[in-house]
Amino acid sequence: MSEATQDDETPSAGTSRGQYSLKSGDTFVVCDAFGDIRGHSSGLFHNDTRLLSAFTLDLGGKPPSLLSAAISHDNVLFTANLSNKPLPPMGERATPQGVIHLQRTRFLWDARMYERIACVNYGDSEVQVTLTLHFAADFRDIFEVRGTPRRKRGALHPPKVGESSVALRYDGLDGVARCSVICLSIPPDRLDGGTAELALTLPRLSNTELYVEVGPDRVEPSRQRYRAAAAKARRAMRRRRGHGARPRSNARLFNAWLERSRADIALLVSEFPTGPYPCAGIPWFATPFGRDGIITALQLLWLDAGLARGVLGYLAEHQAHETSAFRDSAPGKIMHETRKSEMAELGEVPFGRYYGGVDTTPLYVMLAGAYAERTGDDVFVDKLWPALTAAMGWIERTCDRDPHGFLTYAQGEKGGLLNQGWKDSEDSVFHADGRIPPAPIALVEVQGYVYAALIAMARLAERRGDDESAAAWRHRALAMRKAVEELFWDEEMCNYGIARDGDDSLCRVRASNVGHLLYVGLPKLWRAKKVIRQFRSAPFDSGWGVRTLAMQQARYNPMSYHDGSVWPHDVAICAAGMAHYGEREDAVRLLGETFEAAVHFGMRLPELFCGFPRATGEPPIAYPVACLPQAWAAGSVFMMLQACLGVTVDGCRGEVRIDRPRLPEGVDRLTLHRLDVGGDTIDLGFERIGSRTVAFRAGGSADVRILAKV
Repeated sequence: MSEATQDDETPSAGTSRGQYSLKSGDTFVVCDAFGDIRGHSSGLFHNDTRLLSAFTLDLGGKPPSLLSAAISHDNVLFTANLSNKPLPPMGERATPQGVIHLQRTRFLWDARMYERIACVNYGDSEVQVTLTLHFAADFRDIFEVRGTPRRKRGALHPPKVGESSVALRYDGLDGVARCSVICLSIPPDRLDGGTAELALTLPRLSNTELYVEVGPDRVEPSRQRYRAAAAKARRAMRRRRGHGARPRSNARLFNAWLERSRADIALLVSEFPTGPYPCAGIPWFATPFGRDGIITALQLLWLDAGLARGVLGYLAEHQAHETSAFRDSAPGKIMHETRKSEMAELGEVPFGRYYGGVDTTPLYVMLAGAYAERTGDDVFVDKLWPALTAAMGWIERTCDRDPHGFLTYAQGEKGGLLNQGWKDSEDSVFHADGRIPPAPIALVEVQGYVYAALIAMARLAERRGDDESAAAWRHRALAMRKAVEELFWDEEMCNYGIARDGDDSLCRVRASNVGHLLYVGLPKLWRAKKVIRQFRSAPFDSGWGVRTLAMQQARYNPMSYHDGSVWPHDVAICAAGMAHYGEREDAVRLLGETFEAAVHFGMRLPELFCGFPRATGEPPIAYPVACLPQAWAAGSVFMMLQACLGVTVDGCRGEVRIDRPRLPEGVDRLTLHRLDVGGDTIDLGFERIGSRTVAFRAGGSADVRILAKV
């Protein structure tokens, strides 16, 4: 998609079919620019089951021509503007091309898809035309859509055809009946189990509207139902977008990126009894993921602590209490992924509630510590304390089994994840010669997360008056830091290896994982500076951001998932890590590179893109099956902006600390509106004056202290 140029639309250039997504609760739809669903990864999904695998529109027996496609600025409405190709004669003469304007407008609400198809005839005489909808429902599980084979499926029933509706039904092996009912506001002239055909007579300048709904039961679509549901969907989205502080600058394009990113996160957020939770991404990960939710919450924490609270509450409620090799669970572990699909319910895949993420548990504790400092919300942290101590119990027990005290992982049972860090593809961890290392694996960034989790628990224990536990956790944190410095640093590389394997050998590979180590502040200063210099170099910096793997490393492939591609959230963590060591200009540079990539991607960053070197006049190269939108890709701009501005919000003390702020390139003024600081709200301004950036109170409470270091 391309940049929003009007208040309500984001037009798509050219005639590419592209990918357009909407989401509401546990329902999402993926279509092309025409509004068509044509199998592959597209479809209407609910609870990870595809309820529509085909939904296409023809005009006069031909696909229409594409004029434009758009997602509204609030991510509620998809609109395709189409026109007729030359129509065959139905009287004395054929209808010429481009006289019928056809507009498809679609949204989701309450587990239903609503669509309005409006036809206007701009020709010089009345037109007779046939409008045809083709539809099908394969009721495939999301894992089947991704390519996982099944030996047996449930029962697919024959279509039940009514006067203006068709019911498609599937009885799953899990005992759940799944139904898609396609309902039309105008009874078709011909209707069968896969086609609805309407013969329309369009007087000049007339407007004919057809309303279609797809849901679990039969209804009578109408203009009134459509408008009422659309109003509810927009109000719900407006509430989600209204949370947290809002950055606003003097730069129009930068603002467009900020607003699109906010809208994408709001789109992906689901409301649970525990609060808001950002689902990972569409289409493959439209469900709560532990790691993704935590990192997205960390990205947004300085602006919106409510998201972190929701993530912490949800994951505490889904914490493991039993040991299962199939689900890679153990008491205290934090969930990696949860699914509601048929295959997950039947145990054909372990992801109904799966715990095979080695990093999620220490990241959870990190987030809790950061949330406490950001908000001063001791009451909520007290409620989380049993979950936090259980999480630390699992971390410490696992570390105690390793001779160096590292947190390691190994695949539980076949079908679970082989690699269990954020780079979880099977070839993402390897030795310098490309060999896959034996388990158990200790990833370098995971040890950094454990270090940060131990520090967080020590600080939380001190706040609770438990000095003995605080001292024990601090001692263990220092031991972890010492072990990482001794056993992961490689003098020849002047860098940290990516992992240590089951043979106690270091994987001497230059990868972006080390940026996460910078983020938590573990490395010694002189070593951090050496790593940062490498991140600036061409083997790492593609010109669009830091690659996951440096060029010239074994297995380097800029088109791979984790071995040379660029992930915006990873770039953001690296930028924040570089800023942590005082290299704020590097954060500004990486934010600039990522912004320029976002411009080419229509202000909506994908999950990842290819890591080819930047070439003059050429855009970044897309990764073909990346999720779009993806929560932590959308959140990356906010983490990088915080790294540039050097802002830390301390809700306990009621103060904002600003350390040598820098504004992004092309931005001369920026204001953070409605920044909550310990219950008080301020507007915080930044302005470029010569070579300096100054920070000031732009409004709000005078009780909040601002401590600025230029």
